[in-house]
Amino acid sequence: MPRRKFLGLSAATMGALGALGAAPAEESGHGPDQHRSGPRPARASIRHGRRAYHSEYAGEYLNQVAFPLGGIGAGMICLEGTGALSHVSLRNHPDVFNEPCVFAAISVKGKRPAARVLEGPVPGRKLFGAAGTGNGAGGTSYGLPRFANATFRTHFPFGVVALADPQVPLSVEITGWSPFEPGDADNSSLPAAALEYRFTNRSKGPVEAVFSFNARNFMAAGDNPQAVRPVEGGFILWGGGSKLKQAEEAAFSATVSEPGTKVNHAWFRGGWWDALTLAWKDVTEGACHDRAPLTEGAPSPGASLFVPLQLAAGASKTVVLRLAWFSGQTNLRVGKDLADFKPEPDQAGKYRPWYAKRFTDINGVTFYWRDHYDDLRQKSRRFSDCFYDSTLPPEVIEAVAANLTILKSPTVMRQTDGRLWSWEGCSDNAGCCHGSCTHVWNYAQAIPHLFPSLERTLRETEFGPSQNEAGHQQFRSSLPIRPVAHDFHAAADGQLGGIMKVYREWRISGDTAWLRGL
Repeated sequence: MPRRKFLGLSAATMGALGALGAAPAEESGHGPDQHRSGPRPARASIRHGRRAYHSEYAGEYLNQVAFPLGGIGAGMICLEGTGALSHVSLRNHPDVFNEPCVFAAISVKGKRPAARVLEGPVPGRKLFGAAGTGNGAGGTSYGLPRFANATFRTHFPFGVVALADPQVPLSVEITGWSPFEPGDADNSSLPAAALEYRFTNRSKGPVEAVFSFNARNFMAAGDNPQAVRPVEGGFILWGGGSKLKQAEEAAFSATVSEPGTKVNHAWFRGGWWDALTLAWKDVTEGACHDRAPLTEGAPSPGASLFVPLQLAAGASKTVVLRLAWFSGQTNLRVGKDLADFKPEPDQAGKYRPWYAKRFTDINGVTFYWRDHYDDLRQKSRRFSDCFYDSTLPPEVIEAVAANLTILKSPTVMRQTDGRLWSWEGCSDNAGCCHGSCTHVWNYAQAIPHLFPSLERTLRETEFGPSQNEAGHQQFRSSLPIRPVAHDFHAAADGQLGGIMKVYREWRISGDTAWLRGL
């Protein structure tokens, strides 16, 4: 079989959450790129009825694109190929079909006003056959007008959506990303993401418009307390826990740093679809106003932030929308304890994510993300340019990039002491097959080379709490990480692979003291 055909077939079999291309993303957040490395992107092209590797996604090829944003072990939001947000999994477990009513919009004022959700057309799979569509998909924004055309390309960890509409004088580019720098595990584990909306005036005259980001309070859980709270430059969606389920408390923030930003913390409290109807009315009218958080009565069902824009002919403007979240507790405890096991304090309770020790609440994450945004973006871009500066075939580049997105999915978890722990993969709303399974994670090569300190924690677990005095390793580790009952056979491939990986980790780190410490 010819080498290129073999590589193409191999790449096609490598699954990942993100259906990715490898075309360079433009530096749309803070001016144009000064340098672009790697092969030049191909336009969306079809050969023999298939999309070409290393090219844009367009048309039907957008339908299944979901590009993960978020930190290692910190939760995930996906940027779809159309610009929609979906797969919202912020509570320490997968929630693959969670697509709350959250959308950005643009309202163009003047003689030819236009209002659009900042997304391309809704894929048909969402409109027909999905749960609730027989009754009109209530609670979604699918009926609101969108841009006529969309394309998607990637330059991991950046994903870029381009929007165009003949009835709108603005072209739009959305760059979604989250921090990812090899060697910096902590900043690469932040519960945060960004969406940079770049608007370019294609008309011959000035354009006045209003950008908005609108969201129902999707952090509310059942009948638990809930609120929309203020934060500088945006809003916080808060959902409290109940007496019996304190772990359900979680929060999400959306903020910008644009002058003139206004925030509506108080969506209309009505029935049926009233709240969304009136929120969209604000969009169509180009509203840009403050409404204070509610202090009495029922809680606000959602919130909007508004940014006024003035664009001269041919001019461009980028609005950086920062997203952050905090879900610091869980009910997750996995693995069978030893009969006489006396746990340490960090082993006795439930799993908590790494960031819950670094930060105390949503405000801490939000402000850290704001204050370090430019630096983290520059470092993430540096990695991205280096990664794509390659002569490897496009099939390989695309496949590797696609699989890197798994590090931003709920497959990977990281507990408060920084140690890594992972599922084998994701089911719809729970992790699948626990314990950093040694004969599955044997094959992973990205983490040891990009984040070697995290990979070493897996060896420390395997040759520590997961191994008994007889040398038997339980190939599935407990969570929180602790000694585990040895009541099942060893997985020879996993245990022998662990020996090889210890040698690999020593070769990468050169840390002989660490090797002897095992």
